[in-house]
Amino acid sequence: MDAYNRFVDWDKMDVTAQSQDVKELTCMEFQELKQLARQGYWAKNHSLRAKVYHKLISNIPCRTVTPDANVYRDIVVKIVGKRNSSSLPLPEFVDNSLVPTYCLNAEGIGAVRKIILCIANQFPDISFCPALPSVVALLLHYSQDEAECFEQVCRILACNDPSKRLIDQTFLAFESSCMTFGDLVNKYCQAAHKLMVAVSEDVLEVYSDWQRWLFGELPLVYIARVFDVFLVEGYKVLYRVALALLKFFHKVRAGQPMESDSIQQDIRAFVRDIAKSVSPERLLEKAFAIRLFSRKEIQLLQMANEKALQQKGITVKQKSNAKLVLLLNYCFSMSCLVFLRQNVHLAVHAENFKSEIVSVKEMRDIWSWIPERFALCQPLLLFTTLEHGCSLSRFYSHSEGHEPTLLLIKTTAKEVCGAYLSTDWSERRRGGNKLSFFGTGECFVFRLQPEVERYEWVIIKHPELATTGSEPENHSSPASSTLSSSAVPSDPSDRLSPFLAARHFNLPSKTASMFMAGSSECIIIGGGDGQALYLDADLNHGRTSHCNTFNNQPLCSESFQISVLEVWGFRD
Repeated sequence: MDAYNRFVDWDKMDVTAQSQDVKELTCMEFQELKQLARQGYWAKNHSLRAKVYHKLISNIPCRTVTPDANVYRDIVVKIVGKRNSSSLPLPEFVDNSLVPTYCLNAEGIGAVRKIILCIANQFPDISFCPALPSVVALLLHYSQDEAECFEQVCRILACNDPSKRLIDQTFLAFESSCMTFGDLVNKYCQAAHKLMVAVSEDVLEVYSDWQRWLFGELPLVYIARVFDVFLVEGYKVLYRVALALLKFFHKVRAGQPMESDSIQQDIRAFVRDIAKSVSPERLLEKAFAIRLFSRKEIQLLQMANEKALQQKGITVKQKSNAKLVLLLNYCFSMSCLVFLRQNVHLAVHAENFKSEIVSVKEMRDIWSWIPERFALCQPLLLFTTLEHGCSLSRFYSHSEGHEPTLLLIKTTAKEVCGAYLSTDWSERRRGGNKLSFFGTGECFVFRLQPEVERYEWVIIKHPELATTGSEPENHSSPASSTLSSSAVPSDPSDRLSPFLAARHFNLPSKTASMFMAGSSECIIIGGGDGQALYLDADLNHGRTSHCNTFNNQPLCSESFQISVLEVWGFRD
């Protein structure tokens, strides 16, 4: 332990949690490493963890020219000079980020700032990296000197594997990760998401804290255990743990009054004090019990979110644009990022929104279910039977060219149901005159009256029904999240393959992916042993029943007459 205790304040550490048993790690095969990391094999031996970190980080594929320990020794005096290290200003890309001390001694706390400044000197392309102070502080625990820590962090930052994501280094990457996390919460933590929507004025502002929970608020012993697995399995681990934190927060705080006037502050406080309610082992157990999307699907979702942000004009590639950097820093520090998701109260304006089917509140509830990249938009009425008549051809002519769309139905019995449809209705023509299904797993159906219920693609809640053919769990090298060639096509136009496209999955039958279909005679949403929605050519009568695609209950009376039907699009 002597070689790695230079920066550690052992008086603040729980020494009883440390084991003096001499352990070695000879295995570097991925599956075994994965199990050992999750089990905490090296967690109780400070020296062994340091050696494992060095070995895992040394295996990260990096740029040909990656700053090493010698570079640090050459530049640190020139950059830091004789200034007091504890008062060194942080670079803009970590401004306003927490700088955790993680039981470091005074020398270690000062070393964090020195290392970050030297990293800024060597990585001028980094424009936003709020996780960096935490990573530096953590790795100092397991480094013999500052130069060694600098080299390890540089290798993580300089990873050049295009299929691997380690630490976000631009505002665009960071913000798209927040949107992706919001999408995952919406699908995997629905009870917590409902609470966030109910008590927060801006849901994404809460979810934009997700990396802060991990790299800032989480105590040392917890983030170290997370980092153990992260170095082996990659970025997906971070999503898992953040989702588990939110699940535990909702479970512990359910029914209790908020401790402050901000749900954001309450979650931060819960994560800081997590030792009062959840052990590190229980946190990881919960995280890995979540049957999350494959790495490929998460990457596709992340890419789709980045594309949506870019279309909104958000790019931070030119760090030399000082005005843009200042604007972004200002917006972030004020927690009012003007480029981001408009919260549901702003996206659905009470004064501008008018529907004959749903109220403003109901539309806001629906808006909280849709993917983050489309929640950036405002609802746009495309078609209503009250104005355009009960005609399927007019339904198509007004709906085509819009993707996605929202279908709302009110029956003569005053029941309200509908569907979120991911794909342009013009896709129906690909089947010629034959009725054929299309769409993606982002489609869902719902009812609002007499009670609220949403039914998503059956594969989301029951991933055991399908296996992804694109994400091998058996990686060739540790700390790798490499995708197969089919996951990252060489043709850039194919890189944004639809998120949750059925062709990415080995489905047990076609009925698991009957999302939407249309002809001149009818519209069908969901299929297999029934249809979630069937509408006739006159948009007058319909049927609903259980179907395999969404595993839903009937959305209203099984045979119904349509009073009003509306189709809504998404306006930038």
